[in-house]
Amino acid sequence: MQIYEELIARGLIAQVTNEDEIKKMVNEGKATFYIGFDPTADSLHVGHFMALCLMKRLQMAGNRPIALLGGGTGMIGDPSGRTDMRQMMTVETIQHNCDCFKEQMSRFIDFSDGKALMVNNAEWLMDLNYVQLLREVGPHFSVNRMLTAECYKQRMERGLSFLEFNYMIMQSYDFYMLFQNYGCNMQFGGDDQWSNMLGGTELIRRKLGKDAHAMTITLLLNSEGKKMGKTQSGAVWLDPNKTSPFEFYQYWRNVADADVLKCLRMLTFLPLEQIDEMDQWEGSQLNTAKEILAFELTGLVHGQEEANKAKEAAKAIFTGGSAADMPTAKLGEDDFNGDEIDLLAILQKSGLAPSRSEARRNVEQGGVSVDGAQVKDIRAVYTKAQLSGDGIVVKRGKKNFKRIVLK
Repeated sequence: MQIYEELIARGLIAQVTNEDEIKKMVNEGKATFYIGFDPTADSLHVGHFMALCLMKRLQMAGNRPIALLGGGTGMIGDPSGRTDMRQMMTVETIQHNCDCFKEQMSRFIDFSDGKALMVNNAEWLMDLNYVQLLREVGPHFSVNRMLTAECYKQRMERGLSFLEFNYMIMQSYDFYMLFQNYGCNMQFGGDDQWSNMLGGTELIRRKLGKDAHAMTITLLLNSEGKKMGKTQSGAVWLDPNKTSPFEFYQYWRNVADADVLKCLRMLTFLPLEQIDEMDQWEGSQLNTAKEILAFELTGLVHGQEEANKAKEAAKAIFTGGSAADMPTAKLGEDDFNGDEIDLLAILQKSGLAPSRSEARRNVEQGGVSVDGAQVKDIRAVYTKAQLSGDGIVVKRGKKNFKRIVLK
C-alpha cells in the first residue's frame, strides 16, 4: 500500500483538489507541503498531534514538510471554531511560544539536511505595507464569497471583528509566499480550514496563472483533533512540565470505546493489519486496545522509558498498589492545621477537586479512595507523618490519581 492510499485507509483525508495529481506527487515523494501552527500557547497539545503524525508519515515516504509557525497570523487570531475573539498577545509572547514549538516539533520531524523546513510567517507578514497588500491581494477576494465561509458564518451573529476578517487573506498569502519562496506545492489543514486553504490555492492561480500547481488537502477529523486537546480539567499538553507522561498516558488510556480504533489508525504507526484485527475486540479486549494506544502515543511524545514508567504506574494503581511515576502534589506547612490536614483540603489543594464543596460531594458519594481503600468520612484527617516519604495515593473517580506528599 502506497502512502496516499494508507492515509485514506487510516481515515486522514477528507477533501482534496486535483486528487490524481496529489496522489501521484505524494506517492512519488515529490510533495513539499506545509501545515500551519499558530503559537497561541507555549506548548503544543494533543489537538496538534494528528498534524505532527501526518507530517512524520509523509516525510518517511520521501516528501518534504514545512512547519509554518504563525508569528504573523498569531497577531490576529484564527476565528475558526471560536465564539469570541482571541486574547491579543504581545510580540514577545508570540516569539517565546514559537521557540517552544520548534523544540517540540523536532521530536517528530527531521529538520536536518533540508529534509524539512521551519518557517515563520512573520518573515513576510510583519513588514507588509497595508496599501500594498490591498492592491496585491485584495482584488482576488470576493467579500460576498468570504462571508459564506463556515469560519465566518458561525461568528456573524455574535460579531466578527474586521481584525479577524483579515485572517483568511493572511493565510492565503502564506501559501502564495511559501509557493514562491520555498517551492511549496501543497497545503494540509483541518476540515475547519477548507475555505482559507482554497483561498490560498485560488490566489496562486489568479496571480501566477492556471498552470501553477497549488494543491489542497484537508484532514478528516482535525477539528475533532483540536477538541482532543481539551479535557474537563484543562488542556493535555505535549510538554511534560505541563502534562506529565503519566497524565498523558492516562488521557489516552481513558478514551471512549468508540474512539480507540479510530485513534489507533490515525495517530499510531502500528501496521493497519494489526489494527484491523482489533475490529472484532469487545469488552475487556477494548481496554487492552486502549493500553496499546496509550503506550504507543506516550512513547512517541515522551520516549519509551517514560512510556514504560507510565504503564507500570497505571498497572500498579489498578491492582491496588502505588507507584512513584504518577502526578504528585506537594503540600507545605501552611496547608496543615497543626499536624493534620483533612481529606477535603487534600482534594482541593492537590487539584483533584475544584472546590471544597465538590470534594465533600465526591467523598459522600463514595468516589474517593486513599491507598486503595474507599473513604466516605468527610472528617477524615491525615498527619504530616503519613504524608512523609512516599506519601499517600488519593484517587477521585476512575481517572484521577495523585500522590500526596509533604514538601
